[in-house]
Amino acid sequence: MPAMPSLIALTGIAGTSFVLALSGALMPGPLLTMTVAEAARRGTRAGPLIITGHALLELVLVLAVVKGLGPYLKASPVIGTIALVGGFLLLLLGTTMLRQASGMSLEPETAAATATAAPAGNPILLGIVGSLSNPYWILWWVTIGLGYLATAGRFGWAGISAFFLGHIAADYGWYILVAFGVSRGRKIGSDRGYRLLIRACGLFLIGFGGWFLYAAWGYLGQG
Repeated sequence: MPAMPSLIALTGIAGTSFVLALSGALMPGPLLTMTVAEAARRGTRAGPLIITGHALLELVLVLAVVKGLGPYLKASPVIGTIALVGGFLLLLLGTTMLRQASGMSLEPETAAATATAAPAGNPILLGIVGSLSNPYWILWWVTIGLGYLATAGRFGWAGISAFFLGHIAADYGWYILVAFGVSRGRKIGSDRGYRLLIRACGLFLIGFGGWFLYAAWGYLGQG
């Protein structure tokens, strides 16, 4: 039987899931490129449309994991191994964000160049394609995503729903903001603020990676 979730527990799951997802969304990748390109063509509505495709793909993935891998994720050695790999990946991603933050920019002039380079098409379909074409997205889900799903699953569907809603809220919020800025032809914020946000997320990933490794030690030590 899953543990009875409390409001504090569900809020914690949703909040940490939000920051984890935001850390990934802030980093450049195929999905960001397509969002910038489509926003230059279609306006602000391109942001939520593209992320809807991304969200549908992730919803299918979460349901497949819960239904297909749920019983296996309950085994301590499995959870521990996933948490171990995910923890090291989080530490790597966090330190990478800290190192690269100083060179990141939100200059809107990149929108025109990106719009000519990225393919046009149905925004929802582009959201799916952009996600699948990103190796980091796949790696994130088979390590960090699985590890957090295993933790959230202890609270049943309420915990899994809190995890998914927090995760996708970060994607919607950031990409709608990006699409709005591009469609208006101006920056969505200062480079200094963006770099500070990148660094803050990097520190969060390092801290969360440490928590993953601590959890892994507990699960693997049960044998």
